Amino acid sequence: MSPGILDTPLARHAKIEVPLICGAMYPCSNPELVAAVSDAGGIGIVQPISLTYVHGHDFREGLRLIRRLTPKPIGMNALIEQSSRTYHERMTRWIDIALEEGVRFFVTSLGNPRWVVDRVGAVGGVVYHDVTERKWAEKGLAGGVQGLIAVNRRAGGHAGPKSAEVLIEELGGLGVPVVCAGGIGDERGFLDALRLGYAGAQLGTRFIATTECRSSEAYKRAILAAGEDDIVLSERITGVPVAVIRTPYIERIGLRAGPVARWMLRHRRTKHLMRTIYALRSLWQLKRASLDETGEKDYWQAGKSAATIDRIEPAGAIVRRFAAAAG
Repeated sequence: MSPGILDTPLARHAKIEVPLICGAMYPCSNPELVAAVSDAGGIGIVQPISLTYVHGHDFREGLRLIRRLTPKPIGMNALIEQSSRTYHERMTRWIDIALEEGVRFFVTSLGNPRWVVDRVGAVGGVVYHDVTERKWAEKGLAGGVQGLIAVNRRAGGHAGPKSAEVLIEELGGLGVPVVCAGGIGDERGFLDALRLGYAGAQLGTRFIATTECRSSEAYKRAILAAGEDDIVLSERITGVPVAVIRTPYIERIGLRAGPVARWMLRHRRTKHLMRTIYALRSLWQLKRASLDETGEKDYWQAGKSAATIDRIEPAGAIVRRFAAAAG
């Protein structure tokens, strides 16, 4: 690798030393984890519902706590799907507070990002958009985003249907930086992504298995023990496939949505209601499971990168090790 391999468009956009993102994770993104990744030279992304509902911080005070832990750049994730007027108003307020507190890097997910781009761009900030295929990338670019987070089929949570190789072929010529999200748990995966032409990598599962993450030790040990075949797609969390660790609980409830739920999800008039029911239930279940130290509530999201993760370590050590491998 050449000496300037870490000097990518993502690194310049986010004003970071290592083009490595700690992706926003519900319920795993606590302030200490976000700060540790940023302080080591990558960028941690705040997940607002995780910060407030799971970890109990007032949103502004949570951002200020992170600022006390590191002076380096942090980002914020904005889920912008128009699920309700109340949620939209809350997200708008969170974005305004983040901008007031100096956040200048945003990652949008779902929906049309134009209103976020306009707000963030007015103060010189940058917006990247989560996508799983070209048609969503084109919609994001029409909304003015400056970069794309390409979520592939090896990701945890809401994984995409395509491989990292196919996604960079589809998106690499669109004229904006593309970040690889999914399946990266070690230095080799990071370097492979850069060689493919990605401007950086977004990691989630790797950063759960860290000393700073407040998720339970049982959850972290499950990541260390998991192989690729232990990561399965469940429709039972949000109504669309989500990558989780195969556990006794997951085996017991099954992977497919029930017949009534499937019927409701197929119809325009009932789809929103069913998604809302799923969302409210999953917020509570995932929060409870991630913090439960007994391991009895084994309802854990993870990607296939779990197969390459063999120890719990400080988040900063991961960032520095990845940077050293590219040097």
